[in-house]
Amino acid sequence: METKKDKIGTDKTVQKRNTKKTSRYLAMSILEKTEKDHSYSNLLLNETIQKNNLSPADARLLTELVYGVLQHKLTLDYYLTSFLKENQKLDVWVHNLLRLSIYQMIYLDKIPSHAILFEAVEVAKKKGHIGVSKFINGVLRSAERKGFKSLDEIKDPVERLSIEMSMPKWLVEKFIAEIGIEEIRKLGESILSPSHSSARINEKYLSVKEALEAMEEEGFHVEQSPISPVGVISKGGHFASSPLFQSGQLTIQDETSMLVAPAMQIEAHHHVLDACAAPGGKTTHIASFLSQEAGGKVVALDLHPHKVKLIEDNAKRLRVDKVVEGRTMDARKVEEAFEDESFDRILVDAPCSGLGLMRRKPDIKYTKKAQDIAQLKKIQLDILTSVAPKLKKDGLLVYSTCTITKEENQGTVEAFLSSHPNFEKTEIVASAALNGTIQDNLMQIYPQDFGTDGFFISCLRKK
Repeated sequence: METKKDKIGTDKTVQKRNTKKTSRYLAMSILEKTEKDHSYSNLLLNETIQKNNLSPADARLLTELVYGVLQHKLTLDYYLTSFLKENQKLDVWVHNLLRLSIYQMIYLDKIPSHAILFEAVEVAKKKGHIGVSKFINGVLRSAERKGFKSLDEIKDPVERLSIEMSMPKWLVEKFIAEIGIEEIRKLGESILSPSHSSARINEKYLSVKEALEAMEEEGFHVEQSPISPVGVISKGGHFASSPLFQSGQLTIQDETSMLVAPAMQIEAHHHVLDACAAPGGKTTHIASFLSQEAGGKVVALDLHPHKVKLIEDNAKRLRVDKVVEGRTMDARKVEEAFEDESFDRILVDAPCSGLGLMRRKPDIKYTKKAQDIAQLKKIQLDILTSVAPKLKKDGLLVYSTCTITKEENQGTVEAFLSSHPNFEKTEIVASAALNGTIQDNLMQIYPQDFGTDGFFISCLRKK
C-alpha cells in the first residue's frame, strides 16, 4: 500500500499568481474544513472547482490531493511522527499542509521534491506567517533527507493494519471479527484504489448497446457493468457531460444501487412506497418499471423539502415524473398518511453509517463512532416497523443500505423479523455474477468484491 502512483498534472508556476487559487492551497482549505466542520469533502470539492473555475488539470490535481490525503490520513500521520515532537500541537491547517506535502512525496511520482517544498512554503506564507513557513520547510527538508520509517516497526498486527489501511483501530477490530483478517486486507486495498464512474441507462429510450456506442463516439472509455444489466462503467470521463445525461437517457448511479429496483420485482400497475428516497436514483429506477396507463405509481418520501424537489427534478429529467409523487415526510410517521395495505412494494433504503462508501467518501471512516451504529440501527428498525402495516399481503418489503456492518444489515433484518412473524425472507432476484454475495437470502456486497460501493439488500415477503 506504499507504492507510488503515476499521476496528474501540476499547477503551472508563473511569476505572478494568486497562491490562494492554487490546487495545494485549495486542497489544504478543503481538508481543514472537513476536519474542523465535518463538511463533506465531495461537496466542498465540487463547490471549489466551480467557484475558482479551475482548469481540468488543476481540478484533477485538487481532487487527487484531497482524496489521497483523506484515504491515507493515518498512514501519513505515522510517517510525520518522526519529524514532530511528541504530542506537538499543530493548527489544523498546518497539519493538513504537512499531510499534503508528505502525500505528494510518497505517492505522486511526477512531482519533484523541490516543487513540493516550494509550494508548501508559499502556502504557509500566505496562510500564516514566516515562522510557520520556516517550520514547514524544516519538517519537509528533514523528511526529504532522512526518508520515512517502515511500517514494519509497528509490532501490534492490528495496529499495523490500522495504519496501513488508514482505518481507525476500532473499525479494523470490528471487521476482523466479522469477515476475518484476509478479507479485511482485501477491503483495505480496495478502498485505497481509485474508484470508477458508473451510470444507469434508461432503457425506455435506448439500449445499453446503443448507449455504449454513443459514448464511445463521444470519447468515453466505457464498458457494461458485470453486475447490473442496465449499468455502464467508465475509468475516465464524467457522465454528467454526456448528451445522454442531459437528455435523460442515463443517470449517474453506483452499480450496487442499481440492483435494488429489480430485486423489488415490480409490475407496471404496482403502487410503490420509497420511504427514504432522496436524491431519487432508486425512485427513478423504480418508476422505469411502472406505467401510468396501468395505474402504477411510486410515492417518494424525504424529511426535507429541498430533497423532495431534487427527487422530482431527477424524475423530470429522466421523463418518469408522471408516475412519481414526492412528499415531505418522516418515514417513521407514515401511519396517518396512508391506509394500511396501500402498497404492493415498499423500499426502505435506510439511513446508515455509509461505510460501504469509504472509497468514494474516505472521510466517513474517521467521523463514524461505534455508538453511531447502535443509534442508526434503532432508526432503521423504527422505519421498518412504521411502514410494515402499509404493505399488502404477499407484498415485498425491500430493506437496503450502503454499509457493510452486520448490526445495521443482518442484525436489523433479524431484529425486525423477530418482532414481525408475519414477514419472511425471500429470494433476491439478481444476476448469476452475484450468487457468491448471497447467504440465507441476504445479499452483502463488499467494496473488494467488484470494485463498487459496499451494499446490502434483503427482500422480505408479507405472509
